[in-house]
Amino acid sequence: MLTLPDNGRHVTLLLGGARSGKSRIGETLVSKANGSSLYLATAEARDDEMSDRIHHHQIRRGEGWSLIEEPIELARILKTNIGPEHVVLVDCLTLWLSNLLERELDVRTALEDLLAALQATRARVVLISNEVGLGIVPDNPLARHFRDEAGFMHQKIAAIADQVAFVVAGLPLMLKQSALQP
Repeated sequence: MLTLPDNGRHVTLLLGGARSGKSRIGETLVSKANGSSLYLATAEARDDEMSDRIHHHQIRRGEGWSLIEEPIELARILKTNIGPEHVVLVDCLTLWLSNLLERELDVRTALEDLLAALQATRARVVLISNEVGLGIVPDNPLARHFRDEAGFMHQKIAAIADQVAFVVAGLPLMLKQSALQP
C-alpha cells in the first residue's frame, strides 16, 4: 500500500504509461500527507495540447498547493527551496529528461546531482515518471537514446527510493516498499 510518513526524508517513485493514473495517485498521496504540498513541474507549455494538459492537472489538484515550475534545475530546487515541512510532487521526470536532451545538457551529471539532492533532502518527495521501455525498439537514434536514458534513470532512482510502484489502469502495483521512517 502506498503511504507517506508523517515527517522525515522519504522518496517515492511512481512509474507508468501515459494516462495510467500515476499523477492522480501522486497528487492524492501528497495532498493527504501532513505538510505543505508543493508541485514541482517540469513541463513547459509550448503548444495548446501541453497547455491543456497543464490546465487539467491544475484543476484536478485544486487549491492548497504551492507551485514551482522548473524544467531543468530539479536538484538545485530540492537543495535550496525545499524544507522538512514540504511534501513535494515532481511531475514528471521523463519531461525533465526530454528537457535535458533537447538542450544537449549532460544527462548523467544532472541525474547524479538529482540523486544526491534526493538523498540529502529532509522532505517527502513523490516522483512521477513514464515507463517507456516496454514497447518496441524505437526506429531512430534519438528515441532509442531517450528510452535508454529513461531506463537508466529509473533504475538509479528506484535504488535509492523508499517505495516504488508501477501504475496501470489507475492501480498501483508495489515494486518496492521499505519500512516507513520515523
